[in-house]
Amino acid sequence: MVRHLKLLTVSGITLLLVCLSGHVCWGAGPAASLPFINIGLDKAGNPGDVAVVLQIFLLLTVLSLAPAILIMLTSFTRIVIVLSLLRKALGTMQSPPNQIIIGLSLFLTIFIMTPVWQDVNQNAVQPYLEKKITSEQALEVASKPIREFMIRQTREKDLALFVDISGMKRPKNIDDVPITVIIPAFVISELKTAFQIGMLLYVPFLVVDMVVASVLLSMGMMMLPPIMVSLPFKLMLFVLADGWYLIVGSVVKSFG
Repeated sequence: MVRHLKLLTVSGITLLLVCLSGHVCWGAGPAASLPFINIGLDKAGNPGDVAVVLQIFLLLTVLSLAPAILIMLTSFTRIVIVLSLLRKALGTMQSPPNQIIIGLSLFLTIFIMTPVWQDVNQNAVQPYLEKKITSEQALEVASKPIREFMIRQTREKDLALFVDISGMKRPKNIDDVPITVIIPAFVISELKTAFQIGMLLYVPFLVVDMVVASVLLSMGMMMLPPIMVSLPFKLMLFVLADGWYLIVGSVVKSFG
């Protein structure tokens, strides 16, 4: 049996190599040719064709950067960190799984950012598609609601830090601050806010862990892991307090 398997494997590899070389012959028939792809450059007959190709190229570039834009310029960062810290505070390991946390964070981000995206679509995208404004004007109009959202969530201290690091002159007002300075300040502000919320989430579950560990130590049950006993109590506390309602509601309202 092993010998037959070896013969089949060798025969299959040989046949594959022959097919790749393009010299497969069936009896006395002609050799079978494989299709190939040829990519070349040629002169465009119409300048509009070049513009369409460049638009497609730019669209693909934007789509490839869409995940980073979604994470960095929206509420996704705060939400996903809070939910991840909540799972660690509960001690449920991989429950809920990463797919659930990321999916819930994504839908909450869509819910929070919908007014901003509607503003962008109404005042920038649709006028550009109707050829009422140019692409530069559309980009400038689209950046305004996004800037306003990020500025509302950015601490003045973080904004001043990046203004100082950039070496630019002190701006007269917030409109003079470039978006390249606002984005990193917004991100670190979101990180600090998310960790502050996570710290508050840890406190009640930490108290439960300490109480359970003290009780087990007083009973002499030192070989029993405290997490095995405290986990049901933490889950019961979380369910009785309607934890998902409170946490999701608090996180969403924190962007108001």
